[in-house]
Amino acid sequence: MSAPALKVLVACEYTGTVREAFLEAGHDAWSCDLLPSLKPSNRHIQDDVRNVLDWGWDLLIAHPPCTRLCNSGVRWIDDPSAMKNPGPDFNEVERELWPTMGLEARRTLMQQKLDEGAALFSDCWNADIPRVAVENPIMHRHAKERIRNYREFSQSIQPWQFGDFETKRTCLWLRGLEPLEPLYKTTREAALALGLRPDAKPVARVHNASPGPERWAERSKFFPGAARAMAEQWGGIVDERIAA
Repeated sequence: MSAPALKVLVACEYTGTVREAFLEAGHDAWSCDLLPSLKPSNRHIQDDVRNVLDWGWDLLIAHPPCTRLCNSGVRWIDDPSAMKNPGPDFNEVERELWPTMGLEARRTLMQQKLDEGAALFSDCWNADIPRVAVENPIMHRHAKERIRNYREFSQSIQPWQFGDFETKRTCLWLRGLEPLEPLYKTTREAALALGLRPDAKPVARVHNASPGPERWAERSKFFPGAARAMAEQWGGIVDERIAA
């Protein structure tokens, strides 16, 4: 028996990976991001996602920027003195002023960025939508304190569990949804299924990406296997496909 089509919003996604997985499964899926879609599509909304959260969605999958929320970035909150390259959440003026700022001015700006990041996560997590999944890495305590109705993540997944033989721990905060069921429970099982040596180790491609202004873009890309699992397990396959 086929599933009913869902109206799906994929927030903070410009790559189209999750959007396309739900479209392929037959759902009415849209992505939304401040950036244009990497893959041109008439199903991408270029806007702040908070402007469209009340459009009657059945399911929200959100990928809010993690730069100021994740454990790996907490060191810059209190001591930004050694941070040479401002992140993607800095505007052009802030980037220009950064090298000339004193320590206190930098701390003030970093606190502002933390507040902004936590506010976006909060707005997605608390959206008036019946099914919500928010994706982010492990958070530091300063972020947790700022997120409305915060609770610990529901599950963490790895790309290799869904057929992309890489490591990048991703946490999912779920509301109205069941945790994803992995295709593979061990790296050995995944390696054999993918035709690799049983002792092969998943690569840490994203973690090992070279530092630079475009590193954030590589780190923000979601994995196709996990996207397909979301579409299949949270949406099901729809017989009548909705035209893209």
